[in-house]
Amino acid sequence: MQTLYLIRHTTPDIDLGVCYGQLDIDVAASFAEEANRTRHWLPPFELIVTSPLLRARRLAEYLGQGQRLPLHSDARLMEKNFGAWEGKAWDDIARRDLDAWAAAVMGYAPPGGESAQQLLQRVQDFWQELSHLPQRDIAIVAHGGSIRALLSLIADIPLTRTLNWQMEYGTVICVKNW
Repeated sequence: MQTLYLIRHTTPDIDLGVCYGQLDIDVAASFAEEANRTRHWLPPFELIVTSPLLRARRLAEYLGQGQRLPLHSDARLMEKNFGAWEGKAWDDIARRDLDAWAAAVMGYAPPGGESAQQLLQRVQDFWQELSHLPQRDIAIVAHGGSIRALLSLIADIPLTRTLNWQMEYGTVICVKNW
């Protein structure tokens, strides 16, 4: 049996209401407590793959402690690139831009950023390679967007159907027989 553990990073160290996408921000002061809670839900695994962004990498390093596992970083697991919106308060982004995004979620890319379709494509490339690895129990530490993309691929459903799924920081989603 193969088991995949999809793990969202812990709380980032950024104000609420700020678009942060691929900004490389650290974790909040609550990291140790959240990381311990996340580790509590995980059995041993054979491989850990992480987004290279600090908030994911820190959790991956913490989860791998004591297991002497190689830590693999893969940029295809990064969060959606929100381009010019990153670092801005959502309230400061022009309403017409947010409306354009809402009207075409899969195809709209913020200025200098990427669309959800582009995110899905890079995650799909990662997913295809992952299926060829010899390890059977794999932990993936990533972001809400890339985890939703993985889940849409695993469940063979449109990414748009996953957008309202709640996924708290530190969440562990277990997928059997992937």
